[in-house]
Amino acid sequence: MQGNNVLGLLFNTGARRRPAGWLGMAARIFSALTTVWVVYAAAFSRQDALTLTMTFLALILVLTFLLVGPSSNSDREKVYVPDYALSLASVVCGVYFVSQADQIAQRITLLDPLSTADLAFATVVLLLTIEAMRRTVGIGLTLIVLLFLAYNLFGHRLSGMLGHGYISYSHFVDITVFTTDGLFGVPLRVAATYAFLFVLFGTALSKSGGAQFFFDLAAYLTGRSPGGPAKIAVVSSGLYGTISGSPTSDVVTTGSVTIPMMKKMGYRSDFAAAVEVAASTGGSLLPPVMGAAAFIMSEYTGIDYVDIALAALIPALLYYLPIYVQVHLRARKAGLAGVDRSSIPPLASILREGWLFIIPLIVISWSLLDGYTPTYSALYGLAAVFVVAMLRKSTRLSPKDIFEILSESSIRMVAVAGACAAAGLVIGGITMTGLASKFSSVVFLISGTDIIASLVIAAILTTLLGMGMPTPSAYILAAVLISPVMQRLGIEQLSGHLFILYFAVMSALTPPVAVAAYAASAIADENPLLIAAQAVKIALGAFLIPFAFVFHPGLLMIGSLPEIVFAVVSAVLGLSAAAIAIEGYFFGLMPSLLRWIVFAAALAVLFGNILVTGIGLALIGAVLWVQWRGVLPK
Repeated sequence: MQGNNVLGLLFNTGARRRPAGWLGMAARIFSALTTVWVVYAAAFSRQDALTLTMTFLALILVLTFLLVGPSSNSDREKVYVPDYALSLASVVCGVYFVSQADQIAQRITLLDPLSTADLAFATVVLLLTIEAMRRTVGIGLTLIVLLFLAYNLFGHRLSGMLGHGYISYSHFVDITVFTTDGLFGVPLRVAATYAFLFVLFGTALSKSGGAQFFFDLAAYLTGRSPGGPAKIAVVSSGLYGTISGSPTSDVVTTGSVTIPMMKKMGYRSDFAAAVEVAASTGGSLLPPVMGAAAFIMSEYTGIDYVDIALAALIPALLYYLPIYVQVHLRARKAGLAGVDRSSIPPLASILREGWLFIIPLIVISWSLLDGYTPTYSALYGLAAVFVVAMLRKSTRLSPKDIFEILSESSIRMVAVAGACAAAGLVIGGITMTGLASKFSSVVFLISGTDIIASLVIAAILTTLLGMGMPTPSAYILAAVLISPVMQRLGIEQLSGHLFILYFAVMSALTPPVAVAAYAASAIADENPLLIAAQAVKIALGAFLIPFAFVFHPGLLMIGSLPEIVFAVVSAVLGLSAAAIAIEGYFFGLMPSLLRWIVFAAALAVLFGNILVTGIGLALIGAVLWVQWRGVLPK
């Protein structure tokens, strides 16, 4: 109990408010206008990136202090006087920075001195950002950011490798606030542009009935087979996750239906919740609309988003393969039936009512492939949603629906913006101190030059850095600290950053701080740590696939056609065998010895060359033949 209390203290966020009366309406109107401004700024404004990001942060800070309480026990309707003061301070800071944007953009960093007003407003905006971060993503991430900030200011007192030169407060503020290398850097800029627009797209698609269409389609495709409810969760959560990009929101949205359904059909509550958590988490890896971290990856690395999405497609589909196999084998082992046929709408009815919702995804995919930026691809997809929704009376959006879509999108971005602001503060500090190169030196000091050991350490550190963090923060922190390790290992940039992205995403389900599991625990009425432990087992592929595409770049569609085919086929066979070993069932229950043999052979198939893969397949085939023939006891 004490451990859970500590975790709660570290990762509890402020209570989400829904103020009543005039204040609630004013807040929703402000939220809707914020969304309208973001769309205008993305499509028509010619503001420079710094001004745009400053304006966005000021707007989001106002919303944060009105809609997120100072603690988890705060009143969910009442806004306190200090919150009004913080919102007003956010407005004043926003006005100052936007009014000074031209001078800020033209000044020479570290040469042109900062005025007293510059230092004062910079200090206030830093304090406001840290408080907003504490409310939206918890004290855990806030403490990490404060630790980095303290290192920037006082790290010169350290001796040895980790020490750095003296950095004055003015120097610190200059880099952190008055350049695009810190607070107003890549993460917050991404949040202010296409990450926001894709959240708006997902909100509009869901509100118009797209989420229900994907759920019904998943139910028809998989619901009647053994373990149907769990397979519905796998498919529907993946489909919904690709438009939401958030494991936690995906769990809450689709899990509220699939988890009770799985429990009703005979699955244990921890397994039912774990399936939903694993499937929802993978949505952030599935193109065409991956999570905000993928957009940050594009900006940070300079790799086109479409290239990232194309490279991520095969690994993302492979991620769901062992989940599906385990769900199927668990159902066979427990004798669980599928969903009653009468409760699933016929395919003709599903397609008749919802096939138009496929069009917005096609529009986004086409736009990206045709060379449009993610910003315009999101806008085209959003326009397609509104056109499609208006074609039928049953899906037509009323003015009230549109208002709710606009206001809800800004509200959903509050936590994302807090996480991205945190990441920006960390990036600024790491840039000033050169910590990234020192960090990679420490990794190599531990692992030597062994690529496997270095990758294992990188994976562990990325997962640890992501504990309790939203994926964007986890990714950018790991990218800044660990990507130099990848470069020194000679790993291609795309492979290295996708490796980091996978483990940043998986931090959402990895104990002890598995935020997606905590979201599922309330629905399943089960211990979140039990759910997280099961989710790690079910999401086995996510911990193997990144190593596989580092050794076999064909999984990222890099290389010749034979190399790509070999990588995909070996991954399919290796992941399927690993799922069989983890579940311990195929023709019947498998003895522990056979499970270990199959798992070891699966790793050989997944990571080996043609000869090693052949030996691994022969071992797997022999074990399955032995079990089928009943030579060994089951």
